Amino acid sequence: MKFAEYILKKSESPIYTWIVFLLTICESIFLFVPPEVFMTPPIIANKRRALPITVAAALGSIVGGAIAYMIGAWLYDSVGMWLITTFSNPELIETAIKPMFSRYGILIIVLTAVTPIPYKLLAIWLGFIGYPILLFLGVSAIFRTGRFAIVGYLLWRFQEHANTIVKKYFWPLTLGAIIAAGLGICLISLF
Repeated sequence: MKFAEYILKKSESPIYTWIVFLLTICESIFLFVPPEVFMTPPIIANKRRALPITVAAALGSIVGGAIAYMIGAWLYDSVGMWLITTFSNPELIETAIKPMFSRYGILIIVLTAVTPIPYKLLAIWLGFIGYPILLFLGVSAIFRTGRFAIVGYLLWRFQEHANTIVKKYFWPLTLGAIIAAGLGICLISLF
């Protein structure tokens, strides 16, 4: 319980907004920890932080998506291919995703923006195939920002209840998040 209180207290610092921004950039490129994990502590510690934290997550996501796209466009043969072969199956992308994308491109971007489907892998792939970057970033900005705004609002609205839950169940929640991330990586590796 003391550790949870320590994290909540530290997350009230204004510097934590920049930490959320940077971690969300990293999540959009290579991390497999949802941005909501970074957003939760400062908002439940102080509900006045909901708007700046939500904006930081949204901006970080857009910047990270642009960087991941550029990795695909400029560094696909080295860094991009390593990320895709490490966390996915290149043949699956070539045989299934590429043909689907010509038909359902915007819908696929929307799905990766609002679900746990790896946004970073899609961004790299779109850079590789030369998908219009402004369309990709525009759709991503709308739907990722919407996702973070909903989470930010819910944390703001139920701040006291969420604070109590986090303090009471900090370690089970932390362990659950680690297990969920591990299972997600394992599932991605199967494809």
